[in-house]
Order: sequence, then C-alpha cells, then structure tokens
Amino acid sequence: MSRGRVRPGARRMAGKTEMNEAAIDRLRTLMARLRDPDRGCAWDLAQTPESIVPYTIEEAYEVADAVDRKDADDLRDELGDLLLQVVFQSRIAQEAGAFDFDDVAEAICAKLIRRHPHVFDATGAFLPPGQRPDDPAAIKAAWGVIKAQERAAKAAAGRGAPEPGPLAGVPLALPALARADAISRRAAATGFDWPDAGQVLGKVREEVDEVEESLAAGDPEAVFKEIGDLLFSVANLARHAGVDPEEALRRGTLKFERRFTAMAARLDAGLEGSDLAAMETAWQAVKRTES
Repeated sequence: MSRGRVRPGARRMAGKTEMNEAAIDRLRTLMARLRDPDRGCAWDLAQTPESIVPYTIEEAYEVADAVDRKDADDLRDELGDLLLQVVFQSRIAQEAGAFDFDDVAEAICAKLIRRHPHVFDATGAFLPPGQRPDDPAAIKAAWGVIKAQERAAKAAAGRGAPEPGPLAGVPLALPALARADAISRRAAATGFDWPDAGQVLGKVREEVDEVEESLAAGDPEAVFKEIGDLLFSVANLARHAGVDPEEALRRGTLKFERRFTAMAARLDAGLEGSDLAAMETAWQAVKRTES
C-alpha cells in the first residue's frame, strides 16, 4: 500500500465522524429553535431545569430497558432521547448565561482524563504501554481515591452536597434501592462493613424477625421502619454477593410480570372468575413450563 493511500474503511469512518459532528450541531440548532421566544414551541419554552428532570430519569430507564431487551434499533432511539435531555438542559443553562453544551462536553473530557491517570497523561495523550497498570482492582481503588479528592475539592469550593461528609454527594433523586447500594458502598470504603456475605445474611434474618415482631404488635409505624431496615440490609447483601440490587429487583419484577401474564392466559374463567386455588395451580404450571 502506498504511503499516501487511505484505506476505504478509514475513509468511511472519517466521513461518518464528520456526519456525526454535523448531526450534533443540527440537534443543538433544533433545540435553540424550539426555545426561540418568537417562533419556538410554547411547551419547550415553558420548561425549566426542574420540570424536565422526570423526563431525563424516564429516558435513562428506557435506555436500560432497550439494553435488557437487546433491541439495537430501540437502543439507538432511546439514546437519542437521552441525548436530547442533555442538549435541552444545556440550552436552558446557556440562555441563563451559566454554561453551554460545549462546556458540558469539555467538562466530561477533562474528568475522563483526570480519572484515568493510568491511561492518559495530563494532556490526554496515551501513556507508554509499560506505564499502564493492568490490575482492575488497583484501577478501581485509584478511581475511588480520585472521586474522593473531587468531592473534597467541590466541598472546599462550596459546591456539591450542602452538608459535606463521608456519605455526601449521593443524589437524593436516585431510586431508593440504588441509593441504598451507593450509600453502603461509600460506607464500606471507610472500613465500616460486614466481613462477609454470611454475616449480612444474618442481619437480614434479624431484620425479618423484627418485621414479624412489629406486625404482631400491630404497630404500623414500627412495621414501616423495620421494612426499611430490612430492605437496606438486603441491598447490603446484594453488594456482598456482587449483585446490583436495582437490576436484580427489576429483573425479578419482569419475571413476575411474565409469569403472571402467562398464568392469566391459562385461566379458563379469567382472573375475575378464578379463585386463588385456580390461580396457584396455573402459576405452578407456568413455573414448570419455564423450568
């Protein structure tokens, strides 16, 4: 191959990169037009950073759903919807004179370089191969140290959590189970943790007993509190077992949904006309079929 010749595949990739950059610019332009005070969309103009947060969360979950279903076409569309949320928030911030989309992109680039000192030098250039560690555990530990330093710097600058502390910075808006997992991981990183999963399982059993006692006492407030403790203990058990509790619950719910739908289809009298015994028989038949 001659020195000046470009491989066809490389040419296609370069063209696609240019097209993608143009697509990002087009998306930003469309968002600006939707927010145009004179000719834009009344709904888009009425939105605030707070009002679109629920949509952002919903789109993130729809991305997760597409991944779980291994639907590449749907994943492409859902990632676009999620990207729109980033562009939307950035546009509102730009109008307020706070920051713009370029600032968002630059910030994440800087963070990626900062959090990968085992891959990049300070300029973002690759380190020589011999200087890159290949121990995932060491890399993960270093990542945690860097994140702690970032949190400390934010606190010193008056940014981030209003009450700095060892557990500060875990978003309150996270789903409760995911936040329990994040909080327990943060606490475990300080050394405050059970030594193994067996002891956490013992804690789960203890919490089950306390739920049972509060139910027997007929104390609704105590039941509420003890079930919260039980769920937090289960989140810790999942962490020790190497399981994402949010994902485990999501898949467990999907399994129930699938089985319940199949059970209903087996009932000659339908859900409304069947008693619990008939439902249980159909349920067990569905489970045997899955097995």
